[in-house]
Amino acid sequence: MDAMLSETDDQDRPVAYDRVAGVVVTGNEDGAHHVISEICGGLMDIGYTIPGQAWTYWNKGPGPGPSCSETDEGREWSAKTGRAMASNLIAVAEALSEHPVPSVPS
Repeated sequence: MDAMLSETDDQDRPVAYDRVAGVVVTGNEDGAHHVISEICGGLMDIGYTIPGQAWTYWNKGPGPGPSCSETDEGREWSAKTGRAMASNLIAVAEALSEHPVPSVPS
């Protein structure tokens, strides 16, 4: 992603402009929000648009516990937030398609 910091398109905009991104964390709630915020920060730095609730993770409640592969619990919540994430990403991508982010002011 660092290489994308200096890349621009034919309108001199960052190459990630008009693109959306979301995050899937393959871990439980303990630390997932921190990982999501760090990754989203990096994606926004290079120009991606991050819709609200454009993330999912495996949720078995706060604190340490079994991993996703050790239990069947928490998967429906992850699937539900994954569907919300997909819907939000599509909605924002369609909006950006109709109304692109303008060129960076000089």
